[in-house]
Amino acid sequence: MSNDAGPPRTFKGLLRWATTPPQAWGVYLLAVLLVWLLSFYAGTLKPKKTPEASPPAATAPKG
Repeated sequence: MSNDAGPPRTFKGLLRWATTPPQAWGVYLLAVLLVWLLSFYAGTLKPKKTPEASPPAATAPKG
């Protein structure tokens, strides 16, 4: 009984596997979900406020 590991997996082999029809749907849906999650996370971040960015204080008119 031999335990052959087979050829080493390469990026090209993984890319070929990911673009075959059954796996391609899963890879596509996973990519869409990842983009949605990243954009949702980016939308929940609050921008940093700097003192220069705030509008000047309103003053009462003189007269």
